[in-house]
Amino acid sequence: MRFRSVLLMCLTLVVGLLLAARPVQALPAFAAQTGQPCTACHIGGFGPQLTPLGRAFKIGAYTQRGGEGWQSYMPLAVMTQTSFNHTNAGVPGNAAPYGPNNNFALDQVSGFLAGGIGEHTGGFVQFTYSNVSNSSNLDNTDLRPYTTTFDVGGNELRIGTTVNNNPTVQDPYNSTFAWGYPYISSKLAPTPAASPILASGFNNNSVGYTVYAWYDRSLYLEGGAYTTIGTWALGRTGNDFGVGSSQGAMPYFRAAYEWDWNSQAAHIGALYMQANVNPVSGVLQTDGSMGRDHYQDYAFDAGYQYLGDGTHIVTVQGIYTYENQNLEGTTTSFDNANGTKFGPRSNLNQIQVNLSYWYQNTYGVTFGWQNAWGPSNPALYTTGSQVTNSANGKPNSNAFIMEADWVPFGKEDSWGAPFANLKLGIQYTAYTQFNGGNKNYDGFGRNASDNNTLFLFAWMAF
Repeated sequence: MRFRSVLLMCLTLVVGLLLAARPVQALPAFAAQTGQPCTACHIGGFGPQLTPLGRAFKIGAYTQRGGEGWQSYMPLAVMTQTSFNHTNAGVPGNAAPYGPNNNFALDQVSGFLAGGIGEHTGGFVQFTYSNVSNSSNLDNTDLRPYTTTFDVGGNELRIGTTVNNNPTVQDPYNSTFAWGYPYISSKLAPTPAASPILASGFNNNSVGYTVYAWYDRSLYLEGGAYTTIGTWALGRTGNDFGVGSSQGAMPYFRAAYEWDWNSQAAHIGALYMQANVNPVSGVLQTDGSMGRDHYQDYAFDAGYQYLGDGTHIVTVQGIYTYENQNLEGTTTSFDNANGTKFGPRSNLNQIQVNLSYWYQNTYGVTFGWQNAWGPSNPALYTTGSQVTNSANGKPNSNAFIMEADWVPFGKEDSWGAPFANLKLGIQYTAYTQFNGGNKNYDGFGRNASDNNTLFLFAWMAF
């Protein structure tokens, strides 16, 4: 019943978007609704990195108006991502139609319902098909049932609510996870096993209810809770449990402070999420009969943007996450299977930093660094499988990401604006450590550098 009530609320908003919304601006639909070029709200032509105006638009429930004509009432948008993938060494086991290496892929085709309904309600819903997994799913969704403003001491206080399906998908800062760098990456290349649950544990398999306050366009506070949806609902939305099902509500809190001055912006912030999880064992058994896992994630983020007059744009952003783990469920299952005894308490650290430069929102270069480390934990990271295994049970991985982008369409004076948007990019990821090691990290002879990935992509939105 809990999920059905949420689903009914979501369907009500979706119908409202179809009947009354005007598109908004992280998407071509948004641009038509606001009457603003995509570069007003986004750095790099079109999404997802937000400017101060883009953050205000999102916090304001995607309700800003200004567009004219029938286009401003069309709440539909489509996005496609295609790519070429090459790794230093082939990836055994890639599913058909993809071979071990040098693959062209249809990474995703997404449809969006997006827009505002009146002055107080808005949101977006994303549906995605990927040829890599040959599956469809309900993707990122951020619904804002109600928002309004008050005058407090001569300054504006905005209060709002969200219903979403991915922690941080509603967050206005691109230093966090749902919209963080890399904004696009290979779906065929191996990726490190270790990731905080705040980053990837509950993507699209949960429902979150949060309330937020934004004071004087500077102080941002948000709090609420998440819970995973059931097996029936997961099957109908095309998603899975991920790390497992939640036991009770999972509290989520966010605080940030932003400064805006002379076409520049900076922020500092913090996030917290706590989760009690019934880990997946057997055929989707998540009843906690083998014990539960307990996670506490603490994250600290910051960012700086120099926008100038739009000719030269520089951004820096980063986030550090510490995860405290008490893995009673996972370690019990591991001990029973291996006849060993492994303590349940562990931790994980992760840092992500990136620096970008854009010229006229047309030519961009980005340098990123991602590092994860923590103590040995064979219950989590020893899989016994080639490529994904960690021979020493450690989560340690270190990667450098270099990317160059060209946006021929997606600016105010572009052909077909705002409905023709194209980004072409080349990205290279280099690993000095992967799943705990540099040489023979998986125990099957694979080196960290074997996972170095050349990724060429075309990203279109219309």
